[in-house]
Amino acid sequence: MEENEWNNMICVAGEGMISPLGFNSADTFRRVEELSADPSKESEGRLYQSHFGIPEPFFASLIDDKKLDNAFSTFSDTKFRYTKLEKAAILSADQAIRKSGINPSGKDVLFILSTTKGNVSLLGDLDGFEPERIHLWRSAELIAGFFGNANEPLTVSNACISGCSALIAGMRQLRQGRYSHIVVVGADMLCKFIISGFQSFKALSNELCRPFDKNRKGLNLGESAATMVLSKSDEAPKGSFVLVKGAMHNDANHISGPSRTAEGLLRCLTEILTETDKEDLAFINAHGTSTLYNDDMESIAIDRALLQNIPVGSLKGYFGHTLGAAGILESIISSYAVKEQVVLRSRGTLELGTARKLNVSVNQGVANGKHSFVKMLSGFGGSNAAILIKMI
Repeated sequence: MEENEWNNMICVAGEGMISPLGFNSADTFRRVEELSADPSKESEGRLYQSHFGIPEPFFASLIDDKKLDNAFSTFSDTKFRYTKLEKAAILSADQAIRKSGINPSGKDVLFILSTTKGNVSLLGDLDGFEPERIHLWRSAELIAGFFGNANEPLTVSNACISGCSALIAGMRQLRQGRYSHIVVVGADMLCKFIISGFQSFKALSNELCRPFDKNRKGLNLGESAATMVLSKSDEAPKGSFVLVKGAMHNDANHISGPSRTAEGLLRCLTEILTETDKEDLAFINAHGTSTLYNDDMESIAIDRALLQNIPVGSLKGYFGHTLGAAGILESIISSYAVKEQVVLRSRGTLELGTARKLNVSVNQGVANGKHSFVKMLSGFGGSNAAILIKMI
C-alpha cells in the first residue's frame, strides 16, 4: 500500500483473552508456541466422561471454573452475580481496554458481543438468574454496563463466523464515523445443550482433532473469551496491527453442509486480497474444524484463489472450536505469531488428505519477514467470512 492509503486505518489498539491455555494473550500464545514446537506436550484438551450429565464421552478444552472465579473475584468486588460467559468476557475486555488506554464509558465507544450460544445453559435451569438472562442482548448489555458504557451494544450471532462478522461490523462502524473505538468481545462456554447438538450431527471426535488430515474424525469444542479494541487512526506506531479489509458471503447451500464449489469463501478471499500481494502473506489461518466437508471446502476455496502454496494452518488442535470467540481469539494468536515471525504447526495434522492439495503447516515454520495474514471462517447456513490483517 502507498503511504496515503493508510489514512483512517482500523488499528488493533488492545487485545485480551481468557482461555484454557492462559488468562491473557501473551501467556496463551507462549503455551501455543510450546505446543507447536513440541507436539508431544499435552494441552488442556481431554476426554470428558459423564460431564454436563451427558452419557457419551466428548473431547474438549474447558476453562477451570474455580480459576475463573478467583480471577474475577480479585478483579471485581461487585455483589452482582455474573455467569461464567459474562465473567470471562469482562476479564478479557478489561485486558484489552487497559492496553488500548481508551475510556470505555465514553460516548464514542461501542461494545459488540460475538457469541453463538450466550447463556444457553440457562434454558434448562435458570439457577437463580432472571429469565431475560438467556437473551444475548442482555449479556451484551451487562458487559458494556460493567464498564459504564451507556451506548446500546451490538450483538452478533452468525454461527461459526460470528467473530469475524463482529470485527467486520466494528470496522464498518468506525469507517462510517459513528464511533472512535469499538470493543469487540467474543465468548462462548460449553454446556449439555451445545455438546449434545454437535453430537447429534456426529461431528465430534473423541480424540484430538486432525485439521486437513486424511483420517480426521471430527471437531473438538472449546471455551474462550477474547477481545480486540479497534480504533480509527491516521497514524499508528510501528508494530501495530491493522484490519485492512473484511468480507462476508453466503452460499445458502445447506443448513449444515458447506458448498461443494466453495463459491462463498472464494468470493471472500478474492475480495480481501485486492488489498495486498499474495506473496506478502505469512500464512492463512483457516477455520480447520477437522470435519470432512469443512476442510475439503476450505481446500477448494484456497486452491481456486491460487493460494495453494501459502502456508495454511488451524488452531483448533490447541483450543478446540471456540464458537463465537474463534474469529477473535485466532486473529489475536495469529497476530502474535506474525510478530514473532512464526508459522505455527497445525496441531494434530499428520497425513494430509483434502479435496485439493494445500501447503499445510505440519511443522513449525518461519514467516520469512512477511507481515500479513488471512483469517477465514465458515459456518452453518453456508456463511463465510475472511479478514486481511497486517502488521505495519
